[in-house]
Amino acid sequence: MKQIDSQSISAAIKLGFFFAFTGISTLILALTLSNGSFGDRAEYKALFSDVTGMAKGDDIRIAGVAVGSVKKVEIVNRDKALVTFGVDSDVPLTANTFATIKFRNLVGQRYISLTQGPDGAKSTLKPGSVIPEERTQEALDLNVLLNGFKPVFQALSPGDTNKFAYEIVQTFQGEAGNVSNLLERTSSLTNTLAGRDKLIGDVITNLSEVLDTVGSRDQELTDTIDTLQQFVSGLKDDRNAILNSVDAISDLTDETSDLLVQGRPAIVEDIKQLNALTKNLSSSKNLSTLENSIKIFPIKISKLGNAASSGSEFNFFLCEVQGSITLPEVKVGTTVILPETHLELTGDSGLAVGGERCNQPGYTQ
Repeated sequence: MKQIDSQSISAAIKLGFFFAFTGISTLILALTLSNGSFGDRAEYKALFSDVTGMAKGDDIRIAGVAVGSVKKVEIVNRDKALVTFGVDSDVPLTANTFATIKFRNLVGQRYISLTQGPDGAKSTLKPGSVIPEERTQEALDLNVLLNGFKPVFQALSPGDTNKFAYEIVQTFQGEAGNVSNLLERTSSLTNTLAGRDKLIGDVITNLSEVLDTVGSRDQELTDTIDTLQQFVSGLKDDRNAILNSVDAISDLTDETSDLLVQGRPAIVEDIKQLNALTKNLSSSKNLSTLENSIKIFPIKISKLGNAASSGSEFNFFLCEVQGSITLPEVKVGTTVILPETHLELTGDSGLAVGGERCNQPGYTQ
């Protein structure tokens, strides 16, 4: 039992040491990444005209060594930026300190570089003091700088482009130690271009052949340009006729639309009536009647033709009609074009059929 307790105590002690070591390491790593410090820091401020890309936690450096970090960035006087930063208390600043924003890398991270004025050290800058705008300088415009070197970058590999661009930025920020590296990259670029001499020569040769081909077709090219000019001139002269045609087409479209709008109700009504007629005709009884009538009709016509062709053996004509027809009402929208009409086929107002022939003896009605 005592052996088990001693083993548990030993494991607990080891676990405690592990957690303590891990916690301290994590704290040191967090302070390193956040540019924190265990010592006291004096707080200063600097007024800039532009702090694009500056963020809380960015480095404050003197001669390339991190001595503090940015605490806050705020707007003052509507068009200025006030940066509050802390510097290790054991690193005093002079009253003529200059603050310059520089690029930390090509990703866009910045830091503030603090330098002493050219007239030498004077009094010490008191904590809480503000470095005025005349002793601050914003970062150079990286987009304008790199766009100027764009043709050069196109001749380099992606890796060489990144290195060359970074060294250009470092050089223009006043870090003279990178001038030699910049010259080495320039030399490498020159060697790269020299190595592609044959490729450049082939491009020039091919371009020369293309120009020769174009030159040999000078007359055809001239004729094409002249024809195109005549075509454009013709369009220009006929622009009024073309515009008038477009207007006429627009008017025709409007008229057609109006015609369809007016005729649509009548067409819809016709389709409804046709549907009703089709429904009646499609019944089994009516279909059977139509079928029989169609079969018998040729026989009747043949018999009538034979009787009429053999002489005036009989005459037939219409003497009487009985019945009536009702024409339905026709509307366009809410306007009645044709009212409902009732037609009598018999009587005084009916159809005049027969005549005196129907009253002669010998005729059967």
